[in-house]
Amino acid sequence: MTYGLGLFLDDGLVITTDTRTNAGVDHVATVRKLNLFQRPGQSIMMLASAGNLATTQAVATLLEQRSSHAGHPHNLFEAPTMFDAANMVGGVLREVMMANADYVKGYGDPSASMLFGGQIAGAGHCLFLIYSAGNFIQATADTCFLQVGELKYGKPILDRAFRYGTTSMADAVKLSLLSFDATVRSNLSVAPPFDMICYRADSLEAVQIRRFEKQDAYYSDVRRSYSRSLRETVANLPVVDWPGVI
Repeated sequence: MTYGLGLFLDDGLVITTDTRTNAGVDHVATVRKLNLFQRPGQSIMMLASAGNLATTQAVATLLEQRSSHAGHPHNLFEAPTMFDAANMVGGVLREVMMANADYVKGYGDPSASMLFGGQIAGAGHCLFLIYSAGNFIQATADTCFLQVGELKYGKPILDRAFRYGTTSMADAVKLSLLSFDATVRSNLSVAPPFDMICYRADSLEAVQIRRFEKQDAYYSDVRRSYSRSLRETVANLPVVDWPGVI
């Protein structure tokens, strides 16, 4: 299992994944699950994955190979819109599932899900959640964050604090890290390092993956400060006046 999170802001995107993968308690490894497809000035695209590692790596590799061949039907750089590019990603995921799923089912779950976001020159930035079947949904101002993998622990803070149109990118980074910290505290299958991409809408500038190790100074400061503030907030809440409690 893994956790992937995409935040859709009015002025950009923040996409984050953890890096833990395991095939049992005695086979745990660190693997990057965030891929970039970018031609600065033309298109910037990001793909985050969760699920069966063989499936997700096959999809990413096929997309990389096909995007280097002009005229290929799955060349992301020739997609006229992000919707068309998401269709390409879904098609490749469906192709990999159809080729391998029946052989894998006897040994484990072959499925995968993906977050796909970015921008193509001449149109706005987009974020999609792509399911194993290859179909997808798109983030909107109303549904402004999408998750894959182990999502339940990191969702409450986003429901309470993340708002399209008012949350800044700097605050989106904080909320992403806190969402991951909540998940790490409750689920051993998710762990740092975390990989994060921040993309500023309409820049079409090359982006880089920022890695947060477990002892990263900023990550440590954010989670310590949040824990301290949460304890202080609880202490300052109205005191219950039930007989026998106080």
